[in-house]
Amino acid sequence: MKKIKKTGKNTAKQQVIQTNVCSASNPWSWTIYVYWFIILFFIAATFYILGRSHEFLHPTTENVIVTEEVLMQAQDYIDSAKEKLSAGNIEDAIAELDTAVESNATSNIYALRGEAYMQIGNYQKALEDFDVAIEMDALNAIAFYDRSLLNTRLENYDAALNDINNALAAQSMKPADILTMRDLYAKRGQLNLWLKNWRGAVADYTNSLARSEGRITPDVYAERAEAFTALGDFENAINDYTSAVRVISEQIQAAPNQDEREKQSSNAMGYFEKSAALNFKLNNTDAARHDLESAFAIAVALDDNESSERIQNLINSLEQE
Repeated sequence: MKKIKKTGKNTAKQQVIQTNVCSASNPWSWTIYVYWFIILFFIAATFYILGRSHEFLHPTTENVIVTEEVLMQAQDYIDSAKEKLSAGNIEDAIAELDTAVESNATSNIYALRGEAYMQIGNYQKALEDFDVAIEMDALNAIAFYDRSLLNTRLENYDAALNDINNALAAQSMKPADILTMRDLYAKRGQLNLWLKNWRGAVADYTNSLARSEGRITPDVYAERAEAFTALGDFENAINDYTSAVRVISEQIQAAPNQDEREKQSSNAMGYFEKSAALNFKLNNTDAARHDLESAFAIAVALDDNESSERIQNLINSLEQE
């Protein structure tokens, strides 16, 4: 019995010890909770700070102060620049395009600014802009075409030819609205003509005329006639001069002003004279005389006394043959 009582006392004593241990451990449990609360607080604070920093560095539209500068986007500057270019205010147009570049630099903006620089004769700046435009977009046909025109002015004909080749390739893959394959082929034909690549010029002018888009210009026929003449193909050259005159007669009434009509008439007079010379080489005297009489009539209409006298002398020399 004594053993049993002792055991009971021990059990009671153990219960008291356990209770005391639990009571003693409670302060530590609360401390842990406090630590975790502090840790979570700092984590939340960190995310909040990071979020505010991101918002500061990358503001949303709600945080942007709306000003006239912000509202006027790159396209607005481009449109304004185009209007100024049309009005001949080149310097002001360049200033608008400078702002457009700072706002949203694109390949087309650089190409347009290059055109503006080229108009005022700043060829170095123009070339730099065309180069950047092409670096940004290797399929920018307009930039290649513009740089070809610039290299032509600088008499870098080989470089111009390379650029027009690239313009043709780019246009076939990524067409630009303001360009046509007809015009690009005609431009390459002109370059080949200047480089005395007569057959290449004939092929390009023929490709140009075969295209359906765009507007046929009499120059294409006249320049192909020059290539045919250089090749000794006088009959095709005569046919092309005749076609050039026909196109002028069809389009002259739509000329924008009297000066342009007189210029086209003067060109037609020259084509008649060249055709007459080729007909004379082929012993087509009657055809040559007819061409000269047509040229004389135009000279009289233009009140061009010098040309009238010269052509009349040619007619007289034919009659003496």
